Amino acid sequence: MEFGIDRLLAEPALRRPLAGRRVALLAHPASVTRDLTHSLDALAALSDVRLTAAFGPQHGLRGDKQDNMIESPTFFDPQHGIPVFSLYGEVRKPTAAMLDTFDVLLVDLQDLGCRIYTFITTLRYVLEAAAASGKAVWVLDRPNPVGRPVEGLRLRAGWESFVGAGPLPMRHGLTLGELAHWFVRYLKLDVDYRVIEMHGWQPDAAPGHGWPLGARTWVNPSPNAPNLSMARCYAGTVMLEGTTLSEGRGTTRPLELFGAPDLEPRALLAKMHEIAPQWLAGCRLRPCWFEPTFHKHVAQLCAGIQIHVDDPSYDHAAFRPWRLQALAFKALRLLRPDYELWRDFPYEYETDRLAIDVINGSELLRSWVDDRSATPADLDALACPDEQAWCSERADALIYP
Repeated sequence: MEFGIDRLLAEPALRRPLAGRRVALLAHPASVTRDLTHSLDALAALSDVRLTAAFGPQHGLRGDKQDNMIESPTFFDPQHGIPVFSLYGEVRKPTAAMLDTFDVLLVDLQDLGCRIYTFITTLRYVLEAAAASGKAVWVLDRPNPVGRPVEGLRLRAGWESFVGAGPLPMRHGLTLGELAHWFVRYLKLDVDYRVIEMHGWQPDAAPGHGWPLGARTWVNPSPNAPNLSMARCYAGTVMLEGTTLSEGRGTTRPLELFGAPDLEPRALLAKMHEIAPQWLAGCRLRPCWFEPTFHKHVAQLCAGIQIHVDDPSYDHAAFRPWRLQALAFKALRLLRPDYELWRDFPYEYETDRLAIDVINGSELLRSWVDDRSATPADLDALACPDEQAWCSERADALIYP
């Protein structure tokens, strides 16, 4: 199959509208071609593309920043002789000075298919800036590695943030190019934009179910996104960032496991099976122990649970990571009502709201966990209408069958 960047490089006709125009690239470490050449280098080698600037999202163009709210600086690239502007530093939206450096911005970002992943918000911001300044945006499309499933509550009005670009559910099931279509329609943007579509993407095809396993190399789009297993779990395990439980940062399996020094995984698993066994489908759960080398509970032995989604037991249609992680929180709250679960700290530039609420786009998930009388059916009653409405709403944005 061909990603958007591969088609742009291989088909001169696609590049013809760029003639005589200044071109910038928004990219990160996973912005690579089929042969693993970085897109910045590949575009700079073309004689018919005038590359004048580059941009980096959260974690930087080079992906060197590990954690959230660790900003990247703007710098000058001596190899290509262009400025590289940070959109996760002093500013998160392109400034007038940044916009003055290009006519067309190429966006080549590998997403993870989850609302919380900030590259989606950066896409919104550059589309809005382009609409206001008369610039053009081209999205060089890449796969949604977790495919088409939709899951989770939609972000409520007034809860927009850098990890909540709009009223999407946690798992939205769109590619970045399809998200661009949705943003333009939802925000009613008058913007010159286009999507360079992929050829041959089959989001329902096994074994990748979104990611072309065996056909393309996985490159970390952010430092703690090391593989497809993490991407599959992420729509649930990202909620751990708003808790006192470790999400596995500082281990070799970040965001595939969770735990704490005082957790009792076997009791937790038993309670999860008791409450909602249907929410445990499609994966294997294994008690485990780990010692983070940085981040939460550093240098402490943690007991926890690893979510396995890379063996024959994996069922793409049945696996629901958001419900699975919500169930773990619920089970812990029932077992230990006074457990200090919710972490109170500045999260993605939000200082007056709990991180778990910012992540979920409302207080609804936390309220459900903390209400001892609330049942899994009650959470389904909130989430299912959101999921069904989103499936209808996104239909017009779909590019690939």
